[in-house]
Amino acid sequence: SAASDVYKRQNYFLQWRFDPLWVVIGVGASVLYIMGYRELKKRGGQWPLWRTISWVGGMAMLIYVTCGGPMVYGRVLFSGHMIQHMLIVMLVPIPMVVGAPITLLMRAIHPRQDGSRGVREWILILVHSKYMRFWAHPIVASINFSGSLIVFYYSGIMWYALKFHLGHELMIIHFLAAGYMFAQAMIGVDPGVKRFPHAVRFVVLLVTMTFHAFFGISIMTTEVLIEPEWYGNMGQTWISALDDQQLGGGIAWGIGEFPTLILAFTAAVQWSKASDREAKRKDRAEARSGDAELRAYNEYLASLGGKR
Repeated sequence: SAASDVYKRQNYFLQWRFDPLWVVIGVGASVLYIMGYRELKKRGGQWPLWRTISWVGGMAMLIYVTCGGPMVYGRVLFSGHMIQHMLIVMLVPIPMVVGAPITLLMRAIHPRQDGSRGVREWILILVHSKYMRFWAHPIVASINFSGSLIVFYYSGIMWYALKFHLGHELMIIHFLAAGYMFAQAMIGVDPGVKRFPHAVRFVVLLVTMTFHAFFGISIMTTEVLIEPEWYGNMGQTWISALDDQQLGGGIAWGIGEFPTLILAFTAAVQWSKASDREAKRKDRAEARSGDAELRAYNEYLASLGGKR
């Protein structure tokens, strides 16, 4: 098939074009995180190693997506661009959120006692600002996560991300932030987000992902090229521009399934743990009160019987 022929001619793991900005961000964020982890451990604090591995893995994925095959082929193929885009908005943010960087920061850096503001204080001010609380709200995060795709691909904004390097970088920043905010609202533990109850999160996740599926299907079924002046003039003979765009729609739909399963599974595990903690809390409360609530209820029933 034409699609399989495309990928026979490509190698998404050997082609690289390093973007210094994202290399510095990825490596720098990993080093800072590890420094915070070591500082906390040195003081006797506890921090799960798997969170550290998750964060570093997320940064490695970010460097690959912005500097590797998805970026290289995304310049000439709509399907390559869609691979890069979906990984940025849907997959890379998950290990970043699981890493809980703000929580680690709060525990690794001592708060200042002299009234001045350091890194810890400024980041917490930003996290708790009205601006960040607005964008971190689960409904806003969900609308931004899904709606941005429609605006980007169907309003003509995509042209600026293709033609100008600054536009490309702004695209990455926006969609990485949109994906991060959405994942944070669904499975995050960092402060600054007013999260819905677990059952409501599943509903929001289902609605958002259904909308995302329709987005992928809409691209798969369209007969009109998106940004034809760019992808229609590449001159490559691997696959027609329209077939490649429809392939990109299938990628948008397909790639979304795996991150959705990760989010749903993680949310389910968190829900189960929260239920266990609540049950244990109630057991401890009843043990301390000697089942006072149950005795009061029984006495109330007895008093009703005595009035008959």
